[in-house]
Amino acid sequence: MSDAPKLGWFVAQLRPNGLAQARVHLRRQRFEIFAPERMGTRSHQGRLMQRRHPLFPGYLFVQFDPATPGWTAINNTRGIARLLLQDPRRPRPLPQGLIAGLQARCGSDELLKPADDLKVGEQIRILSGPFADFITRVDQLPDSERVSVLLDLMGRDVRTSLHRSNVSKLS
Repeated sequence: MSDAPKLGWFVAQLRPNGLAQARVHLRRQRFEIFAPERMGTRSHQGRLMQRRHPLFPGYLFVQFDPATPGWTAINNTRGIARLLLQDPRRPRPLPQGLIAGLQARCGSDELLKPADDLKVGEQIRILSGPFADFITRVDQLPDSERVSVLLDLMGRDVRTSLHRSNVSKLS
């Protein structure tokens, strides 16, 4: 039988605006954390601004071995509201491939990389900006960073270009 620690990933719910504080204090306690983000567009004083937004607002992932003592300190960490566990006596980690898959789609800065599997004609959802939640099709792929789409606005097709991080492929 192996004595290697059985590290797993678990979900922690954050207190309001607690992400920065939780990052500092969990790292100080030597916990591995993962809080993926994506680029999004927001209007600020009449101008569209690109900003980082959490992929899962209000939550982050924490890695620990539930068989070793000390993990319960996570619930008392600044910025953390609680660990989301079905049974606190026997915590079950998230499926192994889930976090590995998310980490593979993120850079070292935990920023979600744009989808590189888009093709002309595929259906996409616009994630942010003035056309957020519109469903449309890819019209052109002018470069690796942009996606050109046609939007039906008031009976007219209007072509616009979006950053790839602002769209999501529909399955």
